[in-house]
Amino acid sequence: MKLEKLSQLKEKLQKETDLSKIWLYYMDEFGDRPEFSDLGEPVRQEFLLNVIAQVCQQIFGKPTNIDDILTIYIKEYQFYHAPFIANKHIGGVIFFEDINTGLIAVTSAASNLAKYSRFTGIAKSDRNDRN
Repeated sequence: MKLEKLSQLKEKLQKETDLSKIWLYYMDEFGDRPEFSDLGEPVRQEFLLNVIAQVCQQIFGKPTNIDDILTIYIKEYQFYHAPFIANKHIGGVIFFEDINTGLIAVTSAASNLAKYSRFTGIAKSDRNDRN
C-alpha cells in the first residue's frame, strides 16, 4: 500500500473546495482497503469524538449518539481516521494532526446523499488512551 498518497490527501484537504472530492479520494485510495487500518494503532481521541458529536448535532439538528467508532492513528503521517455510526447514519472522519485539519462525512442509509464538514482545531495528544 502506497502511503505516500496520504501527502496528496493532506494537500487536497487544505486546498480543495469541493469536500466530496476529498472524501472520494480518501475512500478510493485508502478507505475501502482493510490493510490500511492494519497500518496504524487503535486509539481513543477525545478531540475527534467531540468534533464528530458537534458536527452531527448541527447536521441532524439534535444531540446525536456516536457509536461504533474505531479511531486508528498512523504516527508517521500524524493521521487519524475512523468510521462511526451517528443516529443510524454511516460516517467517517479523517484528521491530520500536524495541520490541525480534518473532514467528516455522514451519509444517509435511506439515500446516497452525504454531508461533509471540514474542521480545524488542536487535538490534545491522548494517543496513549487505548480503546
